Amino acid sequence: MSVEVRVPTLGESVTEATVATWFKKPGDSVSADEMLCELETDKVTVEVPSPASGKLDEIVAQEGETVGVDALLANIAEEGHAGASTDIHERKGAAPADETEDAPKEGNAQVEESAGGETMDVMVPTLGESVTEATVSTWFKKPGESFEADEMLCELETDKVSVEVPAPADGQLFEILAEEGSTVEAGGKLATMTTGAGAPAPQVAKGTPESTTDQAPDGATRKESGKSDTEDAPSAKKMMAEKGLSSDEVTGTGRDGRIMKEDVLKALSEPKQSEAPKQAPRAPSKPEDADREERVKMTRLRQTIARRLKEAQNTAAMLTTYNEVDMTGVMDLRNEYKDLFQKKHGVKLGFMSFFVKACCHALMEVPDVNAEIDGTDVVYKNYVNMGIAVGTPNGLVVPVVRNAHEKSFADIEKEINALGQKGRDGKLSMAEMQGGSFTISNGGVYGSLMSSPILNPPQSGILGMHKIQERPMVVKGQIEARPMMYLALSYDHRIVDGKGAVTFLVRVKEALEDPRRLLMDL
Repeated sequence: MSVEVRVPTLGESVTEATVATWFKKPGDSVSADEMLCELETDKVTVEVPSPASGKLDEIVAQEGETVGVDALLANIAEEGHAGASTDIHERKGAAPADETEDAPKEGNAQVEESAGGETMDVMVPTLGESVTEATVSTWFKKPGESFEADEMLCELETDKVSVEVPAPADGQLFEILAEEGSTVEAGGKLATMTTGAGAPAPQVAKGTPESTTDQAPDGATRKESGKSDTEDAPSAKKMMAEKGLSSDEVTGTGRDGRIMKEDVLKALSEPKQSEAPKQAPRAPSKPEDADREERVKMTRLRQTIARRLKEAQNTAAMLTTYNEVDMTGVMDLRNEYKDLFQKKHGVKLGFMSFFVKACCHALMEVPDVNAEIDGTDVVYKNYVNMGIAVGTPNGLVVPVVRNAHEKSFADIEKEINALGQKGRDGKLSMAEMQGGSFTISNGGVYGSLMSSPILNPPQSGILGMHKIQERPMVVKGQIEARPMMYLALSYDHRIVDGKGAVTFLVRVKEALEDPRRLLMDL
């Protein structure tokens, strides 16, 4: 039985659309409500879901064609029914499926039916709130290799975290659909696998390359080596021709980088690239040095870090004020109670809990440092979600200790340790890195004596801790060696005045030099 796929209602006064992208090919299996194609109107992009489960039997309206409301787009053969594609084979004299069971299948790599084995898709998992795409970082398995359920198949990299993709069941990896370095969308297909004891090894038909990704001469994918052959939306191409834009000047947001009409409108509304300051070209390497260099593409995380730090410099009126703190009081208190603290709470007493509590204390007195600018409004936070900058093998991440002002020293130490370990293992979730109102960065663990930290937007303040170093200090008229630390507060001068910034830093200094003040809220 065939089910028709028709153009849905497009909106008031909209009577036609252009078929922009087909996500399925004739013969592909589809589930009910799975996206079949994308239509583009003058105003919006409309996705067309499948009305039933089955196989896409025939595409009536090809990409680039203009269709009216309720026009026929395709036909779907429902599960258990043969469709038009079967009839076509029979009319051409093709033998029935049961007579050609042993014949090799033509076309792309396919899994042959076998007793106890079936094909299963490996999908991109949920990536986190507001994250829609990721880059395939590493495949741990190759086609033909066996694995167990929940064994890691590959690793994806988003703007902030790495996501491991486990095997949904026991089986063998049949075909990798998204190669390393390619960009995938949430819910997209990464690979196909076969399950069951009778699962066959992957087979490739004659004349079919082992990978669906075109290879450039140097082994790079076509997207990496040059312009992709993805066809842009017809309305986008027409508008680019009318406005004198080239495809290189427009960033495509459609499937596989397809340029949509909205992308062209956005490019027209933004300043020309020539108006923005250009990065100085890289000086060519000398011949004797060229073979000793290595060019590596920046990870998505590193690109995001670079972009956000530069945005902070371009947006905020950043200024840094400095002070120094005598760490004798904290170190004496820590040495006196560290063993008892660890015995009772099961965690070491570190310096970070003192700094978190001292900052919470100071933020309550100087709320501007804990606020943020939203347009022409100032949003004051009546809570402290403390971001703790953590260095990881992949770059800097900032997990958040929520409601730090309500937590005890033990709770803070436990949470910082847990978040730090997750950060180093690449297992931080998006939720654990969102919602921070102030940040502490400890460059002292790497030996930094003095630095000016950069704001973590949209926050208005960040405290930089540094190395503890003994220096001669005058104490009650006597020169003594004291463990001193430089503190640096970078703040947004648009919202925080110099008086408020200095007051904040002095309150932190006072609380650390006499930790008893924290207990008495002084």
